[in-house]
Amino acid sequence: MESPDSRQTSSAEVPPMRSPSPLSSPTRENTAKNLYLRFLVSNAEAGSVIGKGGSAINDLQTESGARIQLSRNNEFFPGTSDRIIMVSGASNEILRAIESILSKLLKEFYVEDEETDPQSKLRLIVPNGSCGGIIGKGGATIKSFIEDSHANIKISPQDINFPGLNDRLVTLSGNLDEQMRAIDLILSKLAEDPNYINSFTVPYPYAGVCFAGFHGVPYVFMPPFGTAAYHGTNYGMNGNVGKYQNIKGSPTSSVTIGVADEHIGVVVGRGGRNLTEITQVSGARIKISDRGDFLSGTSERKVTITGPQRAIRAAESMISQKVASVSER
Repeated sequence: MESPDSRQTSSAEVPPMRSPSPLSSPTRENTAKNLYLRFLVSNAEAGSVIGKGGSAINDLQTESGARIQLSRNNEFFPGTSDRIIMVSGASNEILRAIESILSKLLKEFYVEDEETDPQSKLRLIVPNGSCGGIIGKGGATIKSFIEDSHANIKISPQDINFPGLNDRLVTLSGNLDEQMRAIDLILSKLAEDPNYINSFTVPYPYAGVCFAGFHGVPYVFMPPFGTAAYHGTNYGMNGNVGKYQNIKGSPTSSVTIGVADEHIGVVVGRGGRNLTEITQVSGARIKISDRGDFLSGTSERKVTITGPQRAIRAAESMISQKVASVSER
């Protein structure tokens, strides 16, 4: 899938649509306010949202009335290999835009089952200070959101591994209708928070946050909206609260990165020594494509890393260091 440089995607504001939103919101008092919502997508999904020459993102903005911006193709949310989409405007415009984006990604990245609606995970980025309002006293608010939307909602704690990161991930699991209802409820709650409205920022506000990892462009991130392996609190449909621990059995995903053909040798090492070391230290599984099997449009071999997010990040960092050592020489 062709993905132009995301620096071309910060389009100008477009007039709001005249037609009313088909979505039903708990309140429309906030439609006139300038709100925003950020969420994560893989690099491949970002390319789909942008479209060839920016055509797709321009259409999405025109149809919704919202402004859609993306982080650059090497600007990932700390601790992930995912880019950030920020949608801003009135609440009904934001909902229209997000629904169009998610519908597009479901069609292109999920195999549709005629008998059931496709299920996916969407990760919203919410400031730490605004998460309390979503949770509510004793979890009452978030439980009511779950009962209303029928989506599962999981809120991560603040990640102490990245000092200066003041955002948390709110993961919504379910079909499109369930996710959109949950987004509607959450956005209405955020609109009541003056700190959230005043924190309006750029799509990628983490320039001062340093984290290790391979900063190449991921080819595939599976599944779309993959589950992060963090110590989060999961609020299920049954109202129970459980813990996801970053231990054996943590949710897994896969990332495929490109490594120049001439650098594959240093990743593998003599007799596979380096590859074995990376696998043992990180805990991730690593598969390298055969000679001549390159990423589309490049001369880079495909290195697929599978495991929990922390294992993937560790493996990416070690691979990056191996490649960097050769490049410096």
